[in-house]
Amino acid sequence: MQAKVLGLGNALVDILVRIPSDEILERFEMPRGSMQLVEATNSAEIYNEISHLNPSHVSGGSAANTIYGLANLGIQTGMIGKIGKHDELGASFLADLEQSGVEPHLFYSEDSSTGSCISLISQDSERTMATCLGAAIELTPEEIDPKIFDGYTHFYVEGYMVQNALLIEKTMKLAHEKGLCVCLDLASYNVVEDNLDFLKSLMTHYVDVVFANEEESTAFTGKEDLEALNEIGELVDIVVIKLGRRGSIVKVHDRVERVGIIAANSIDTTGAGDLYAAGFIYGMINNLPPKKSAEAGAITSGNVIEVMGTKMDAQRWNNIRQALKSL
Repeated sequence: MQAKVLGLGNALVDILVRIPSDEILERFEMPRGSMQLVEATNSAEIYNEISHLNPSHVSGGSAANTIYGLANLGIQTGMIGKIGKHDELGASFLADLEQSGVEPHLFYSEDSSTGSCISLISQDSERTMATCLGAAIELTPEEIDPKIFDGYTHFYVEGYMVQNALLIEKTMKLAHEKGLCVCLDLASYNVVEDNLDFLKSLMTHYVDVVFANEEESTAFTGKEDLEALNEIGELVDIVVIKLGRRGSIVKVHDRVERVGIIAANSIDTTGAGDLYAAGFIYGMINNLPPKKSAEAGAITSGNVIEVMGTKMDAQRWNNIRQALKSL
């Protein structure tokens, strides 16, 4: 069967803005580098504060970013999510999926608007996110038909979905039973801290591959680097810890690899982890060894941090595809 990757995530429109200082983070009590869930009123207040800074709007959400990346690398993909039925943001999200060749498995809310994520980008490129889930959080387990998984070989889930515990457990169980390779990204350190036991249960029963950054892996294990890698590796077949400027470390069964980064002029780290996952999964699908898959992740993530947001132009994607061919 030809590889085909199905994503599950919060269908959001990313609102990206570079902030002149971290003062706004302090004012809204947002820990630097975290993802905070906010109500629509709080989201509106934050947007009001940054509207004069010319924010940009692009379709996103963590899992969607990874799926877009894989689609641009020539992998067949699909995406599960929920959007508002009667709003422009939802229509834009659907149009972006279709334009990228991603098979949409979208559901619609009659009452709520499409969700959004305001990404506040500090001067050193760190991003802090205020997420209003809107319609995204209304996706229910009952709406998921097992047939959605037919024809797919991989299932990629963003950790932010733990706010919808019954949904994430049902979909992972279905994917696991149908023989899909189940991949989980841990999303954010505060998500890990707030859902530790549940995440451990998911990994124990359903997950094959885990992606985490250093803060998330430490939140999960209380340990760092190789010690964290080894502890998570006791639960899953493959674990990847992204170490920012220090590259990444990967464990596949008992084999550990360490990979550096590519030279890049970092403008915005939004989506770096999502695009790393796209590169790594691309490597897995093409039967590259773990080290080469990690190098693929370094190439995709190293490119996306050179642009604002997560969308890269056709020329950059062409360059990425050429670089991956040389691995």
